[in-house]
Amino acid sequence: MTVSTTAGWYLRRLSRMGPLEVAGRAGDTVRRRRWRAEPPHCPAVTGARFTAVLPAGTIAAIPPDAAKRLVAEADRLMDGHAEFFGVARDDLADPDWWWDPKTGRRAPGGYAFDVPYRSEDAAGDIKQIWEPSRHQYLTVLAAAYAITGDERYAERVAGHLRSWWEVNPPLHGVHWISGIELGIRLLSWVWIRRLLDGWAGAAGLFEDNPVARNQIWHHQRWLAAFPSRGSSANNHVIAETAGQFAAACAFGWFPSSARWRADALRSLDRQLRANTFLSGLNRELASEYHGLVLELGLAALAEADAADVPVPATVRLVLLRMTDALAAVVDDRLRPPRQGDADDGHGLVVDGAGTDRWGSLLATGDAVFGRLDWWPTVTGTDVRTPLLTALIRPYAKAQPSSRDQPSSQVQPPSGTGTAPAVNRPVTRPASRPAHFADAGMTILRSPAGIWCRCDGGPHGFLSIAAHAHADALSVEVRHDGVDVLADPGTFCYHGQPEWRQYFRSTLGHNTLQLDGVDQSVSGGPFLWTRHARTRVLGTDTSDEGVNRWCAEHDGYQGSVHRRRVELTAATGELRVVDEVRGPRRAARLAFHLGPAITADLVENRAVLTWTRDGENRSAVLDLPGQLDWRAHRGESDPPLGWYSAGFGRKEPATTLVGTGFADSTAEFTTVLGFRD
Repeated sequence: MTVSTTAGWYLRRLSRMGPLEVAGRAGDTVRRRRWRAEPPHCPAVTGARFTAVLPAGTIAAIPPDAAKRLVAEADRLMDGHAEFFGVARDDLADPDWWWDPKTGRRAPGGYAFDVPYRSEDAAGDIKQIWEPSRHQYLTVLAAAYAITGDERYAERVAGHLRSWWEVNPPLHGVHWISGIELGIRLLSWVWIRRLLDGWAGAAGLFEDNPVARNQIWHHQRWLAAFPSRGSSANNHVIAETAGQFAAACAFGWFPSSARWRADALRSLDRQLRANTFLSGLNRELASEYHGLVLELGLAALAEADAADVPVPATVRLVLLRMTDALAAVVDDRLRPPRQGDADDGHGLVVDGAGTDRWGSLLATGDAVFGRLDWWPTVTGTDVRTPLLTALIRPYAKAQPSSRDQPSSQVQPPSGTGTAPAVNRPVTRPASRPAHFADAGMTILRSPAGIWCRCDGGPHGFLSIAAHAHADALSVEVRHDGVDVLADPGTFCYHGQPEWRQYFRSTLGHNTLQLDGVDQSVSGGPFLWTRHARTRVLGTDTSDEGVNRWCAEHDGYQGSVHRRRVELTAATGELRVVDEVRGPRRAARLAFHLGPAITADLVENRAVLTWTRDGENRSAVLDLPGQLDWRAHRGESDPPLGWYSAGFGRKEPATTLVGTGFADSTAEFTTVLGFRD
């Protein structure tokens, strides 16, 4: 970024902060300067022990197929092979912790807070550098040791940790910049020590190793000093507090451990509630972050129960609601919505390739909270569920519990309404919820295998809405789990601004754009300075014949975009009607097809074909005749016609764009009909 651009971004960012956040960040700046001049020192520790071990029989309970996948992944890692965000690596047998294989650049050293990590030219792709240093591939190797007893895995883990600790001393270099990285890394270290417990070198690697103790202490001291604040208190603060709490429970060797543990637990309880709607959906409205926060919360709960630390009842209650909400919104193949940002972040990784993340979370939820009759069936197996549930007390035994800290009333975040008292019986949904009013998400379904997400919710979370997309009133449609009308995804965060802008733009979603601008105004890659306001006008998901949804938003100043969606249950026919109330304006209506869909567009009719499980499928998309329609695929100048299945990956996909004009007399009707 240029100096003027940087200054402009800081001014825009500052405008989204409140007084308390500004004061807190000023204090952080002072503390960073003081630490540069006089770094903190780890106190001497004697008699450290690790007692947070897995109960007997836990490893034997891991399903054989899940164990086989895990060991196969561990063997790939032992050979040095891994893939991070679409970039294959073959150097992981002896990694360079500061090297970015994508750009070939190496991050500079020096005092951590001086490293220009936002500049790809100076530091490379920071996500590529940070990801291996979350050490989640080392938890896989440690799990392989626990399953097989093969000491090669344990020795590789030990060698990599010693290497990392040597190259990354406290406050030096790129890995001491971001709290989420420190928090997740601490959680990985806790599980590495737990999974290596049967290895003779485990104590010498951790509690008897002054270098390890110094690293663990400095990680926790850092997290206590520099928490994510105010407008940044999203999933990052959950990772920070979960990692801090886990380490303070499992590695409670320091004079400050009890205080760190208590402070982290209070923050975790408060932030889980602040980050979660009462309906159970994550307030960032970014589906993958719902999964990340749920994983982190369950991992923290496991540490609490393993250490016999009482937790507020609200912690379990929020995680229960999040699990029920996840069960409610997934499609027939257990895929959640593709809403908002997604960066493939995980809280705890102990599984091999091919393990269904969402099925794993629901399997853990079943073991901890108990599945409801309407939950989808989970047929896959995983390693993480038996490991976590060996430590977590089942919910029925935990509520109520004298060990849980009582609270007469769950206090919701400001503006979210009144939450139920936790000393009342918890009421779970008797049937599968379809409309989440606080999150503005509605799921329409038909017995014909059609799943449709309608977006009428807030524009992200907190004043910057960091992980939001300009996608108000967008729809996402799948047939038997296949993306038909797709949310294109995220692709990237840093270094490629034109692609970052496209994947979170209004044109990049299945909705209507006016005058070539986004509904909400971006102030940077993780900053929105004006948010479109959306309201749901009506839903009806009870009718067995036709399910309906209607909403509108005011993002186009001077005009209101209203959309109606109807799904006929028996046939799966989907009807989308767009109206604009306001003066005549240039309009573009986009429909993004999934990568498996082939489209034959003739005038305003597109015949869609694809294959699922060896069977040919088809549908007809009748588009509004008032607009001129063109198909776009894999265009780069400007970007249009792309799909990102995961962070760092993109592939061409067909986007149908209709152009014309809209005013109060226009009504654009789109009909998607599926053929037998």
